[in-house]
Amino acid sequence: MAFNSYLFWLFFVVVIGIYRILPHRGQNRLLLVASYVFYGAWDARFLLLIALSTVVDFFVAQQLAKAPRKSRLARRWCALSITVNLGILAVFKYFDFFTTSFAGLLEALFGYHADPFTLNVILPVGISFYTFQTLSYTIDVYRGQTRPATNLLDFGLYVAFFPQLVAGPIERSHRLLPQIINPRKPREGDFAKGLYLIVTGLFAKIVIADNMAFICNGIFAAPASEVGGIDRVVGIYAFAFQIYGDFYGYSAIARGISLWMGIDLMANFRMPYFARSPSDFWQRWHISLSSWLRDYLYIPLGGNRGGKWLTYRNLMLTMLLGGLWHGAGWTFVCWGLYQGLLLCAYRPFEKRIQEQESGVLRRVASTFLFFNLVCIGWLFFRAESLSQVWVFFTEIFFTDFTATFLANYGLRSILYLAGPFLLFEIWLERRRDLLALTKVHWGWRAAAYSYALFMLLVHQPHRSSEFIYFQF
Repeated sequence: MAFNSYLFWLFFVVVIGIYRILPHRGQNRLLLVASYVFYGAWDARFLLLIALSTVVDFFVAQQLAKAPRKSRLARRWCALSITVNLGILAVFKYFDFFTTSFAGLLEALFGYHADPFTLNVILPVGISFYTFQTLSYTIDVYRGQTRPATNLLDFGLYVAFFPQLVAGPIERSHRLLPQIINPRKPREGDFAKGLYLIVTGLFAKIVIADNMAFICNGIFAAPASEVGGIDRVVGIYAFAFQIYGDFYGYSAIARGISLWMGIDLMANFRMPYFARSPSDFWQRWHISLSSWLRDYLYIPLGGNRGGKWLTYRNLMLTMLLGGLWHGAGWTFVCWGLYQGLLLCAYRPFEKRIQEQESGVLRRVASTFLFFNLVCIGWLFFRAESLSQVWVFFTEIFFTDFTATFLANYGLRSILYLAGPFLLFEIWLERRRDLLALTKVHWGWRAAAYSYALFMLLVHQPHRSSEFIYFQF
């Protein structure tokens, strides 16, 4: 039941229609049931995992509230929550990866062939998102930064709220829980903001991401004899716009439909391809994850308090685990290491780059350079294996820098489909307001929405694709 399906919008119309006529408690019960129905549409068996995380963390938080703050008893309760949540994540997402990797290491080092024991389980949709969300709640209660929920059903809605359940944003308890516990009143502008977010999200997903997927998948799947190095470069750029349109699209739609229900989710993207450095990028891209990693991993490791080399170590460990969060594979490990290396390499110049307010050419050059560095990283993220990464690198830089019709078709598609969206984001960047379109004259809004509707009708993708981040 994806956001780009007719089934979802039929489901949402029914939910919002009933929601409007219920009192606050009834709304919460309806949303909890709707959230479990929404998730159960993917695979009802995995509802038990969400229920288990919910019950464990609700109970642990109650015990943390009774225990002396940060006492040994409190640490044990917190450790129980972490063990259960990360244990579930490890079994379903990482067990097969680590066992097969260990068997491969034994064979490579000692020539010993071992048949790895694997579970071959299906990865539950969105398990990394709701696991991190429940973990942050327990840790915040342990730190005394949030009060534990007193109603299990309200807390269950915090964990399973369907707009952001399977692909975020990863909400913190101090933001989302009060909006669930307290009555929600209609706010002026919520409908207009929600409409804007839904329209731009559908445009980004259907017009940009799904059409870029057609180009990207064709190039990545093509035999080496059928494509050249320039085609490979175009394939990487196509994926850069695919993953952005796909993930931004989901986050925007999630925020939009939540606003129509009186709940304000955090912004997960702020024009990330205009970043000029790694630090700037991670304050713009998947903000809910990058801030989670900062608050619950980087800072507890020591952050930048231990000198230069310990700071570099902490950055590398944080991004390595960030890569593993995205997927159980060596390509994701290398992507995380690459991002860590970028953070370390740019760190001595970070302040100077951010203070570079004068000189348009300098800002454009630094933005263009970093965008291409990000795209190199997307190759690790998209490739099926490290051997495919090597094929791309060797063809692009050494052996076959030629092009076929795919390069011309891909570049024209990127400029035609994604170009106007980038121009729109330049305007948003200059206004420093993600919702600037909702504040202009109605005529401009009507023109923008008419253009988006026209593109949505005319440029339906050859094949609708699942949201990329569902697999994480």
